[in-house]
Amino acid sequence: MPYLINIIGIILVITGIFDSIKYKWSSDKIKQAGTARGQSRKFINCAILNDTIRIVYAILIKDMYILLTSLLALYFMIVNFYYIYKYYPYRCRGLINFKRPNIFLYILNSILPNQIRKKL
Repeated sequence: MPYLINIIGIILVITGIFDSIKYKWSSDKIKQAGTARGQSRKFINCAILNDTIRIVYAILIKDMYILLTSLLALYFMIVNFYYIYKYYPYRCRGLINFKRPNIFLYILNSILPNQIRKKL
C-alpha cells in the first residue's frame, strides 16, 4: 500500500507541473500580446486563494506531494497575476500623467462585482 501511495504522489507532482505550465503559457501570451485583455482577474484570484488554502492543508497534514505541487503552481500563478496587473487595459493608459493603481486597489477592484466597481 505505501508503494501505491508514493506512485500516485509522483503522478500528482507530474500533473501539478502541467498545471503550473498553463499559467506560464498564459503569462507568455500576455507578454507577447502586450495586453491582458480577455484575462479574468477573478479567475487568477480564486486560483491563488485555492492553492494558498491547499498549501496550509498540506502543511497541517504533512503531505509533501500536495505541498510541492501547490507551491509550484502558486509561483507561476503569482507571476501570471503580475503580468495581468502590468498589462491590464487601464482606462487612462497612454495619457501623460498615467499612473498604475496600487496593488491593493487593483486587488479590491478585481474582487468587486462589475456593477459596483470603478473602472480602472
